[in-house]
Amino acid sequence: MAFPHSYFAQWFAGRMQDRFEAELFRFQGRPCDIRYVAPAARRGAPAAEADSAPGDQVAAARKPQRKLAFPFDAQYSFESFLTNSKNYFPLETARQVARSDGAQFNPFVICGKSGSGKSHLLKAIANEMAKTHPLDDILVTTGEGLRALLSAQDTFAAREHIARHRFLLVDDIHWLAGDERLQQELLVIFNQFQDARRQMVFTCQDRIGAWEDLLPSLRSRLEGGLVVGLKQPDMEVRVALIQERVRAKKLPLTKEQVLTLAQRFQNFRALGGILIKLLAFRELVRRDISARDFEQILSNTEERDQPQITVDVVIDTVCQHYQVSKKDVLGEDRRQNIALARQIAMYLCRHMLGLSYPALGRSFGGKDHSTVIYSVKKIHELQEDEKEMKQLLKDLKLRCRQPA
Repeated sequence: MAFPHSYFAQWFAGRMQDRFEAELFRFQGRPCDIRYVAPAARRGAPAAEADSAPGDQVAAARKPQRKLAFPFDAQYSFESFLTNSKNYFPLETARQVARSDGAQFNPFVICGKSGSGKSHLLKAIANEMAKTHPLDDILVTTGEGLRALLSAQDTFAAREHIARHRFLLVDDIHWLAGDERLQQELLVIFNQFQDARRQMVFTCQDRIGAWEDLLPSLRSRLEGGLVVGLKQPDMEVRVALIQERVRAKKLPLTKEQVLTLAQRFQNFRALGGILIKLLAFRELVRRDISARDFEQILSNTEERDQPQITVDVVIDTVCQHYQVSKKDVLGEDRRQNIALARQIAMYLCRHMLGLSYPALGRSFGGKDHSTVIYSVKKIHELQEDEKEMKQLLKDLKLRCRQPA
Protein backbone atom coordinates (compact mmCIF):
# COMPACT_ATOMS: atom_id res chain seq x y z
CA MET A 1 0.00 0.00 0.00
CA ALA A 2 1.61 3.24 -1.17
CA PHE A 3 0.95 6.82 -0.12
CA PRO A 4 1.35 9.82 -2.47
CA HIS A 5 2.49 12.08 0.39
CA SER A 6 3.73 11.65 3.97
CA TYR A 7 0.69 13.60 5.18
CA PHE A 8 -1.62 10.76 4.07
CA ALA A 9 0.68 8.19 5.68
CA GLN A 10 0.45 10.07 8.97
CA TRP A 11 -3.32 10.35 8.78
CA PHE A 12 -3.75 6.67 7.85
CA ALA A 13 -1.51 5.40 10.66
CA GLY A 14 -3.29 7.49 13.26
CA ARG A 15 -6.89 7.04 12.12
CA MET A 16 -7.46 4.02 9.88
CA GLN A 17 -4.65 1.46 9.99
CA ASP A 18 -6.14 -0.80 12.68
CA ARG A 19 -9.55 -0.91 11.02
CA PHE A 20 -8.06 -1.39 7.57
CA GLU A 21 -5.93 -4.34 8.70
CA ALA A 22 -8.80 -6.00 10.58
CA GLU A 23 -11.12 -5.68 7.57
CA LEU A 24 -8.42 -6.83 5.14
CA PHE A 25 -7.83 -9.96 7.20
CA ARG A 26 -11.58 -10.61 7.38
CA PHE A 27 -11.91 -10.13 3.60
CA GLN A 28 -8.93 -12.35 2.76
CA GLY A 29 -10.01 -15.07 5.16
CA ARG A 30 -6.41 -16.17 5.60
CA PRO A 31 -3.06 -14.84 6.86
CA CYS A 32 -1.30 -12.36 4.60
CA ASP A 33 1.49 -9.79 4.64
CA ILE A 34 1.10 -6.10 3.97
CA ARG A 35 3.80 -3.56 3.21
CA TYR A 36 3.46 0.20 3.57
CA VAL A 37 5.47 2.43 1.26
CA ALA A 38 5.76 6.19 1.88
CA PRO A 39 7.54 8.81 -0.22
CA ALA A 40 10.95 10.10 0.79
CA ALA A 41 10.98 12.69 3.55
CA ARG A 42 12.69 15.24 1.32
CA ARG A 43 13.16 15.85 -2.37
CA GLY A 44 16.19 14.11 -3.82
CA ALA A 45 16.44 11.50 -1.05
CA PRO A 46 18.01 8.14 -1.96
CA ALA A 47 15.73 5.51 -3.44
CA ALA A 48 16.13 3.31 -0.36
CA GLU A 49 14.36 5.95 1.69
CA ALA A 50 11.42 5.93 -0.66
CA ASP A 51 10.93 2.20 -0.12
CA SER A 52 10.34 2.43 3.61
CA ALA A 53 7.53 2.87 6.06
CA PRO A 54 6.34 6.34 7.08
CA GLY A 55 8.91 5.98 9.88
CA ASP A 56 9.68 9.11 11.85
CA GLN A 57 7.11 11.04 9.87
CA VAL A 58 4.33 8.86 11.30
CA ALA A 59 3.47 9.30 14.96
CA ALA A 60 2.69 5.60 15.39
CA ALA A 61 6.15 4.61 14.09
CA ARG A 62 4.81 1.49 12.35
CA LYS A 63 7.11 -1.09 10.79
CA PRO A 64 6.82 -1.39 6.96
CA GLN A 65 6.24 -5.19 6.87
CA ARG A 66 3.30 -6.48 8.90
CA LYS A 67 1.82 -9.96 9.18
CA LEU A 68 -1.97 -10.09 9.27
CA ALA A 69 -2.60 -13.46 10.87
CA PHE A 70 -4.37 -12.78 14.20
CA PRO A 71 -3.01 -16.03 15.71
CA PHE A 72 -4.78 -15.36 19.02
CA ASP A 73 -8.26 -15.23 17.41
CA ALA A 74 -9.29 -12.60 14.89
CA GLN A 75 -12.20 -11.37 17.01
CA TYR A 76 -9.73 -9.90 19.51
CA SER A 77 -8.37 -6.68 18.05
CA PHE A 78 -8.15 -3.06 19.16
CA GLU A 79 -10.64 -2.15 16.47
CA SER A 80 -13.25 -4.57 17.82
CA PHE A 81 -12.76 -3.43 21.43
CA LEU A 82 -15.76 -1.18 21.83
CA THR A 83 -15.48 1.55 24.42
CA ASN A 84 -16.05 5.23 25.07
CA SER A 85 -14.20 7.89 27.05
CA LYS A 86 -14.46 5.82 30.26
CA ASN A 87 -11.92 3.26 29.00
CA TYR A 88 -10.07 5.42 26.47
CA PHE A 89 -6.86 5.55 28.50
CA PRO A 90 -6.52 1.74 29.00
CA LEU A 91 -7.20 1.17 25.29
CA GLU A 92 -4.69 3.73 24.02
CA THR A 93 -2.05 2.58 26.50
CA ALA A 94 -2.55 -1.02 25.36
CA ARG A 95 -1.95 0.09 21.76
CA GLN A 96 1.29 1.77 22.80
CA VAL A 97 2.46 -1.30 24.71
CA ALA A 98 1.73 -3.56 21.74
CA ARG A 99 3.70 -1.40 19.29
CA SER A 100 6.65 -0.43 21.43
CA ASP A 101 9.92 -2.34 21.28
CA GLY A 102 11.40 -0.76 24.38
CA ALA A 103 9.10 -2.11 27.14
CA GLN A 104 8.37 1.47 28.20
CA PHE A 105 5.51 0.38 30.48
CA ASN A 106 6.69 -2.79 32.16
CA PRO A 107 4.78 -4.59 33.48
CA PHE A 108 1.47 -3.48 32.01
CA VAL A 109 -1.36 -4.61 34.32
CA ILE A 110 -5.04 -4.48 33.33
CA CYS A 111 -7.49 -4.70 36.25
CA GLY A 112 -11.25 -5.03 36.10
CA LYS A 113 -14.28 -7.07 37.01
CA SER A 114 -15.33 -10.21 35.18
CA GLY A 115 -16.76 -9.37 31.76
CA SER A 116 -15.15 -5.93 31.52
CA GLY A 117 -12.96 -6.89 28.53
CA LYS A 118 -9.59 -7.68 30.17
CA SER A 119 -9.03 -10.87 28.16
CA HIS A 120 -10.06 -9.13 24.92
CA LEU A 121 -7.52 -6.37 25.46
CA LEU A 122 -4.72 -8.80 26.37
CA LYS A 123 -5.30 -10.91 23.24
CA ALA A 124 -5.58 -7.77 21.12
CA ILE A 125 -2.10 -6.79 22.37
CA ALA A 126 -0.81 -10.26 21.46
CA ASN A 127 -2.35 -10.09 17.98
CA GLU A 128 -0.82 -6.67 17.40
CA MET A 129 2.61 -7.91 18.51
CA ALA A 130 2.29 -10.86 16.11
CA LYS A 131 2.10 -8.44 13.17
CA THR A 132 5.72 -7.39 13.60
CA HIS A 133 7.32 -10.16 15.67
CA PRO A 134 7.74 -13.93 15.21
CA LEU A 135 5.04 -15.98 16.90
CA ASP A 136 7.69 -17.89 18.86
CA ASP A 137 8.55 -14.64 20.66
CA ILE A 138 5.08 -14.35 22.23
CA LEU A 139 3.86 -16.47 25.14
CA VAL A 140 0.16 -16.05 25.94
CA THR A 141 -1.25 -18.07 28.83
CA THR A 142 -3.54 -17.87 31.85
CA GLY A 143 -2.88 -17.92 35.56
CA GLU A 144 -3.96 -21.56 35.62
CA GLY A 145 -1.74 -22.32 32.61
CA LEU A 146 1.22 -20.67 34.30
CA ARG A 147 0.49 -22.64 37.46
CA ALA A 148 0.48 -25.92 35.51
CA LEU A 149 3.71 -24.99 33.75
CA LEU A 150 5.55 -23.99 36.93
CA SER A 151 4.19 -26.97 38.87
CA ALA A 152 5.96 -29.40 36.55
CA GLN A 153 8.66 -31.57 38.05
CA ASP A 154 11.46 -29.84 36.14
CA THR A 155 11.01 -26.25 37.33
CA PHE A 156 14.29 -25.13 35.77
CA ALA A 157 13.16 -26.34 32.33
CA ALA A 158 9.87 -24.46 32.77
CA ARG A 159 11.76 -21.26 33.59
CA GLU A 160 13.95 -21.71 30.53
CA HIS A 161 10.92 -22.29 28.31
CA ILE A 162 9.30 -19.05 29.48
CA ALA A 163 12.57 -17.09 29.31
CA ARG A 164 12.98 -17.97 25.61
CA HIS A 165 10.10 -15.65 24.77
CA ARG A 166 10.35 -11.92 24.22
CA PHE A 167 6.83 -11.15 25.41
CA LEU A 168 4.92 -12.70 28.33
CA LEU A 169 1.15 -12.17 28.56
CA VAL A 170 -0.76 -13.81 31.43
CA ASP A 171 -4.54 -13.60 31.81
CA ASP A 172 -6.02 -13.81 35.34
CA ILE A 173 -2.73 -13.63 37.23
CA HIS A 174 -4.68 -13.49 40.51
CA TRP A 175 -4.88 -17.30 40.40
CA LEU A 176 -1.36 -17.35 41.87
CA ALA A 177 -2.36 -15.35 44.96
CA GLY A 178 -1.95 -17.38 48.13
CA ASP A 179 0.57 -19.83 46.64
CA GLU A 180 3.91 -18.62 47.93
CA ARG A 181 6.06 -21.09 45.98
CA LEU A 182 4.52 -20.17 42.63
CA GLN A 183 4.78 -16.47 43.43
CA GLN A 184 8.48 -16.95 44.14
CA GLU A 185 8.85 -18.65 40.75
CA LEU A 186 7.03 -15.76 39.08
CA LEU A 187 9.40 -13.33 40.81
CA VAL A 188 12.39 -15.07 39.24
CA ILE A 189 10.77 -14.88 35.79
CA PHE A 190 9.69 -11.29 36.44
CA ASN A 191 13.26 -10.22 37.20
CA GLN A 192 14.58 -11.96 34.08
CA PHE A 193 12.12 -10.16 31.82
CA GLN A 194 12.53 -6.79 33.50
CA ASP A 195 16.35 -6.91 33.41
CA ALA A 196 16.27 -7.81 29.71
CA ARG A 197 13.64 -5.10 29.00
CA ARG A 198 11.18 -7.66 27.67
CA GLN A 199 7.52 -6.76 27.89
CA MET A 200 5.13 -8.35 30.41
CA VAL A 201 1.34 -7.94 30.36
CA PHE A 202 -0.96 -9.22 33.11
CA THR A 203 -4.69 -9.05 33.81
CA CYS A 204 -6.35 -9.50 37.17
CA GLN A 205 -9.74 -9.16 38.81
CA ASP A 206 -10.24 -6.12 41.00
CA ARG A 207 -7.31 -3.98 42.19
CA ILE A 208 -3.87 -5.38 43.03
CA GLY A 209 -4.27 -3.91 46.51
CA ALA A 210 -7.37 -6.07 47.01
CA TRP A 211 -5.45 -9.32 46.61
CA GLU A 212 -4.96 -11.27 49.80
CA ASP A 213 -1.70 -13.06 50.60
CA LEU A 214 0.35 -11.54 47.81
CA LEU A 215 4.09 -11.48 48.47
CA PRO A 216 5.17 -7.89 49.20
CA SER A 217 8.05 -8.15 46.73
CA LEU A 218 5.72 -9.30 43.94
CA ARG A 219 3.12 -6.67 44.84
CA SER A 220 5.70 -3.88 44.65
CA ARG A 221 6.90 -5.08 41.24
CA LEU A 222 3.40 -5.24 39.82
CA GLU A 223 2.48 -1.83 41.21
CA GLY A 224 5.80 -0.46 39.91
CA GLY A 225 4.56 -0.88 36.34
CA LEU A 226 1.61 0.77 34.63
CA VAL A 227 -1.66 -0.37 36.20
CA VAL A 228 -4.93 0.57 34.46
CA GLY A 229 -8.51 -0.21 35.46
CA LEU A 230 -11.25 -1.17 33.02
CA LYS A 231 -14.72 0.09 33.82
CA GLN A 232 -17.75 -2.10 33.18
CA PRO A 233 -19.30 -1.28 29.76
CA ASP A 234 -22.05 1.29 30.07
CA MET A 235 -25.31 1.39 28.13
CA GLU A 236 -23.84 3.20 25.13
CA VAL A 237 -21.07 0.63 24.66
CA ARG A 238 -23.39 -2.34 25.20
CA VAL A 239 -25.76 -1.06 22.52
CA ALA A 240 -22.84 -0.55 20.11
CA LEU A 241 -21.59 -4.10 20.73
CA ILE A 242 -25.01 -5.64 20.08
CA GLN A 243 -25.52 -3.59 16.92
CA GLU A 244 -22.12 -4.62 15.58
CA ARG A 245 -22.70 -8.34 16.26
CA VAL A 246 -26.24 -8.20 14.87
CA ARG A 247 -25.00 -6.49 11.70
CA ALA A 248 -22.14 -8.96 11.21
CA LYS A 249 -24.37 -12.04 11.69
CA LYS A 250 -27.38 -10.58 9.86
CA LEU A 251 -29.57 -11.19 12.88
CA PRO A 252 -32.81 -9.18 12.51
CA LEU A 253 -33.47 -7.48 15.85
CA THR A 254 -35.56 -4.35 16.36
CA LYS A 255 -34.24 -1.25 18.14
CA GLU A 256 -36.43 -2.13 21.10
CA GLN A 257 -34.94 -5.64 21.30
CA VAL A 258 -31.40 -4.26 21.12
CA LEU A 259 -32.17 -1.86 23.99
CA THR A 260 -33.75 -4.68 26.00
CA LEU A 261 -30.61 -6.79 25.69
CA ALA A 262 -28.39 -3.86 26.64
CA GLN A 263 -30.48 -3.15 29.72
CA ARG A 264 -30.70 -6.72 31.00
CA PHE A 265 -27.12 -7.89 30.40
CA GLN A 266 -24.48 -5.76 32.04
CA ASN A 267 -21.12 -7.07 30.75
CA PHE A 268 -19.48 -8.30 27.56
CA ARG A 269 -19.50 -11.97 28.58
CA ALA A 270 -23.23 -12.00 29.37
CA LEU A 271 -24.03 -10.17 26.13
CA GLY A 272 -21.91 -12.58 24.10
CA GLY A 273 -23.73 -15.52 25.65
CA ILE A 274 -27.25 -14.31 24.89
CA LEU A 275 -26.32 -13.34 21.31
CA ILE A 276 -24.90 -16.83 20.72
CA LYS A 277 -28.16 -18.30 22.00
CA LEU A 278 -30.22 -16.12 19.65
CA LEU A 279 -28.00 -17.05 16.70
CA ALA A 280 -28.21 -20.74 17.60
CA PHE A 281 -32.01 -20.54 17.67
CA ARG A 282 -32.11 -19.00 14.22
CA GLU A 283 -29.66 -21.56 12.78
CA LEU A 284 -31.29 -24.63 14.35
CA VAL A 285 -34.95 -23.66 13.98
CA ARG A 286 -34.24 -22.01 10.62
CA ARG A 287 -36.66 -19.15 11.01
CA ASP A 288 -36.57 -15.51 12.01
CA ILE A 289 -36.93 -14.77 15.70
CA SER A 290 -40.42 -13.57 16.50
CA ALA A 291 -41.22 -11.28 19.43
CA ARG A 292 -42.57 -14.30 21.31
CA ASP A 293 -39.40 -16.34 20.59
CA PHE A 294 -37.26 -13.42 21.74
CA GLU A 295 -39.06 -13.06 25.07
CA GLN A 296 -39.04 -16.81 25.68
CA ILE A 297 -35.29 -17.05 25.09
CA LEU A 298 -34.63 -14.11 27.40
CA SER A 299 -36.88 -15.47 30.12
CA ASN A 300 -34.59 -18.52 30.36
CA THR A 301 -31.36 -16.55 30.15
CA GLU A 302 -31.74 -13.48 32.31
CA GLU A 303 -28.90 -12.60 34.63
CA ARG A 304 -31.00 -13.61 37.61
CA ASP A 305 -30.50 -17.18 36.30
CA GLN A 306 -26.81 -16.67 36.95
CA PRO A 307 -26.72 -15.77 40.67
CA GLN A 308 -23.65 -14.57 42.48
CA ILE A 309 -21.79 -17.61 43.73
CA THR A 310 -20.41 -17.36 47.27
CA VAL A 311 -18.63 -19.68 49.67
CA ASP A 312 -21.92 -20.22 51.49
CA VAL A 313 -23.69 -21.19 48.26
CA VAL A 314 -21.00 -23.77 47.45
CA ILE A 315 -20.95 -25.24 50.97
CA ASP A 316 -24.75 -25.43 51.14
CA THR A 317 -24.89 -27.19 47.74
CA VAL A 318 -22.28 -29.78 48.74
CA CYS A 319 -23.92 -30.34 52.15
CA GLN A 320 -27.26 -30.93 50.47
CA HIS A 321 -25.73 -33.52 48.14
CA TYR A 322 -23.97 -35.45 50.92
CA GLN A 323 -26.77 -34.95 53.45
CA VAL A 324 -24.42 -33.52 56.08
CA SER A 325 -24.68 -30.36 58.16
CA LYS A 326 -22.81 -27.17 57.41
CA LYS A 327 -21.63 -27.11 61.02
CA ASP A 328 -19.88 -30.47 60.56
CA VAL A 329 -18.20 -29.38 57.30
CA LEU A 330 -16.86 -26.20 58.93
CA GLY A 331 -15.84 -28.10 62.07
CA GLU A 332 -13.21 -30.76 62.79
CA ASP A 333 -15.31 -33.89 62.17
CA ARG A 334 -13.15 -36.38 60.24
CA ARG A 335 -15.73 -38.99 59.33
CA GLN A 336 -15.16 -40.08 55.75
CA ASN A 337 -18.29 -38.61 54.14
CA ILE A 338 -17.92 -35.30 56.00
CA ALA A 339 -14.20 -35.02 55.22
CA LEU A 340 -14.90 -35.71 51.53
CA ALA A 341 -17.70 -33.12 51.46
CA ARG A 342 -15.35 -30.57 53.06
CA GLN A 343 -12.58 -31.29 50.52
CA ILE A 344 -14.95 -31.05 47.56
CA ALA A 345 -16.37 -27.77 48.85
CA MET A 346 -12.84 -26.36 49.20
CA TYR A 347 -11.96 -27.50 45.68
CA LEU A 348 -15.08 -25.91 44.18
CA CYS A 349 -14.52 -22.64 46.06
CA ARG A 350 -10.96 -22.52 44.81
CA HIS A 351 -11.86 -23.13 41.17
CA MET A 352 -15.16 -21.23 40.98
CA LEU A 353 -14.28 -18.23 43.15
CA GLY A 354 -10.49 -18.04 42.80
CA LEU A 355 -9.96 -17.56 46.54
CA SER A 356 -6.47 -17.87 47.98
CA TYR A 357 -5.66 -20.85 50.21
CA PRO A 358 -5.43 -18.80 53.42
CA ALA A 359 -8.73 -17.06 52.60
CA LEU A 360 -10.35 -20.45 52.03
CA GLY A 361 -8.97 -21.69 55.35
CA ARG A 362 -10.60 -18.77 57.15
CA SER A 363 -13.90 -19.41 55.34
CA PHE A 364 -13.87 -23.05 56.47
CA GLY A 365 -13.69 -22.43 60.20
CA GLY A 366 -10.09 -21.27 60.49
CA LYS A 367 -8.37 -24.21 58.77
CA ASP A 368 -4.63 -23.97 58.10
CA HIS A 369 -3.79 -23.13 54.48
CA SER A 370 -1.76 -26.36 54.17
CA THR A 371 -4.95 -28.33 54.92
CA VAL A 372 -6.73 -26.47 52.10
CA ILE A 373 -3.85 -27.11 49.68
CA TYR A 374 -3.97 -30.83 50.49
CA SER A 375 -7.75 -30.97 50.02
CA VAL A 376 -7.74 -29.14 46.68
CA LYS A 377 -4.87 -31.26 45.37
CA LYS A 378 -6.58 -34.50 46.48
CA ILE A 379 -9.86 -33.70 44.69
CA HIS A 380 -7.96 -32.54 41.62
CA GLU A 381 -6.20 -35.92 41.43
CA LEU A 382 -9.41 -37.84 42.09
CA GLN A 383 -11.31 -36.14 39.28
CA GLU A 384 -8.47 -36.89 36.87
CA ASP A 385 -8.52 -40.62 37.80
CA GLU A 386 -12.23 -41.22 38.37
CA LYS A 387 -14.94 -40.39 35.83
CA GLU A 388 -17.58 -40.46 38.57
CA MET A 389 -15.85 -37.74 40.55
CA LYS A 390 -15.34 -35.62 37.44
CA GLN A 391 -19.04 -35.86 36.60
CA LEU A 392 -20.04 -35.13 40.20
CA LEU A 393 -17.98 -31.94 40.20
CA LYS A 394 -19.63 -30.82 36.96
CA ASP A 395 -23.08 -31.47 38.44
CA LEU A 396 -22.27 -29.59 41.63
CA LYS A 397 -20.95 -26.60 39.66
CA LEU A 398 -24.20 -26.45 37.70
CA ARG A 399 -26.27 -26.63 40.88
CA CYS A 400 -24.19 -23.84 42.45
CA ARG A 401 -25.06 -21.62 39.46
CA GLN A 402 -28.78 -22.32 39.63
CA PRO A 403 -31.06 -19.80 41.35
CA ALA A 404 -32.23 -20.68 44.84
